[in-house]
Amino acid sequence: MRRRESAAAWLMTAPALVLLLVFLVAPTVMGFGLAFTDARLVSPLAPRFVGLDNFVRAFTDDPTFPRSILNTLYFAVVVVPLHSALALLLALLVNSRVPGRNVFRTVYFLPVVTSMVAVAVVWRFMYQSNGLVNSMLSTFTGATVQGIAWLNNPGTAMPAIMVMSIWAAVGFHMVIWLAGLQSIPAELYEAATVDGANARQRFRYITWPGLRPALVVVVVTETIGALGVFAQINIMTEGGPLDSTSTIVFHAVRMAIGQRNIGYASALSLVFFLMVLGISLIQGIWARERRSPA
Repeated sequence: MRRRESAAAWLMTAPALVLLLVFLVAPTVMGFGLAFTDARLVSPLAPRFVGLDNFVRAFTDDPTFPRSILNTLYFAVVVVPLHSALALLLALLVNSRVPGRNVFRTVYFLPVVTSMVAVAVVWRFMYQSNGLVNSMLSTFTGATVQGIAWLNNPGTAMPAIMVMSIWAAVGFHMVIWLAGLQSIPAELYEAATVDGANARQRFRYITWPGLRPALVVVVVTETIGALGVFAQINIMTEGGPLDSTSTIVFHAVRMAIGQRNIGYASALSLVFFLMVLGISLIQGIWARERRSPA
């Protein structure tokens, strides 16, 4: 009986396992191997083993790659805390008993189910000199601010993409925060109210400790997503101006597709993998400390 159940289980999971092997495991293994070769996307010559030459080139002969690392870290350091805080604020708002809160939940979550490519195209037009963003700023400031080329200025391009990225994904983590809020027993708030605790004290001693599991999920998933930012960069700025918005993933794709240098792009991807792995391990240690009793 157990053998039949085991065979049935393997049979049902086989399609998913095959897809994972073909589209995830195999490309990953091939990418690690190609990182040490001079493989080209279209070349009649067989790839040649070059050892660590691709990695040496990345940190010595390619000034765009170190800039891409800094841009990626800059994006993550700014977006993760701001995005998490805004998502928590929205969750607190929609969790309160106000009329039409289900409508607000839908409105806030709507950008999440919209294609990032479509969102990036719309915001690219909004950021134009005569776009909606400048029109609103001109109206609210009495025409003091007008005609800013947000995506053509190295100082404003990345912050502009950050704002769009936060707006587009804040609804997803709002739902995670909301689930955490609704998992906190209402009796704790009732007891705190009877004891005379105000709203700030209830948030500090009941809400925030109860949100620790949700905090770990939000921070980890948001960090991974921020480090892998690509679509909005590719659509809105193509890494410019002056590589001010080039990220590791975008630069690797540009090397692979634009310059057809698969070997070098694989090396960049391997560096990115190691960086994400290191940050994930640090976050894993932090998450265990957050879960441990005080």
